[in-house]
Amino acid sequence: MFLILICCMCTTAVLAVPQNYYQQQSHTVKPFVPIIAESNEINPDGSFSYSYTTGDGQQAQAQGYLKNAGNKDTEAEVIQGSYSYTASDGTPITVTYIADEFGFRAEGAHLPTPPPIPEAIQQSLALIAQAQKQPQSQNTFPQSTYPQSSYKPQYPRPFRY
Repeated sequence: MFLILICCMCTTAVLAVPQNYYQQQSHTVKPFVPIIAESNEINPDGSFSYSYTTGDGQQAQAQGYLKNAGNKDTEAEVIQGSYSYTASDGTPITVTYIADEFGFRAEGAHLPTPPPIPEAIQQSLALIAQAQKQPQSQNTFPQSTYPQSSYKPQYPRPFRY
């Protein structure tokens, strides 16, 4: 009797679970987009190039090589390329980029750009650059212009080994 009661409870618990409980996500069907053109070249020296074009207008291409190969201190991988697609609002998006020892730099009409530097800051930067070009002796203040402190520590400094 007890076994039948347990089986009934388990069956009720399984039937109470919603039907979509075991489905983690609903799968949406995306349209098939064919690849119209594709090229891929990998060379023994590590250089490469690839490109592709899809049926919905997406395009990508890149080339890369090893700069200063064999020189451990200045060796760097250089990759430059571009990609383009149409945004969901119909805007064409094109990005060109380069990645090298100076980092990753991308350009595109849709990417934000920094505001122009105000004239006062430009003048300040010019003055700083001019001051840095002057000899070091002209760039320092005489010792007498600094106020003298009468501060004396209460405790001596700990002994250093």
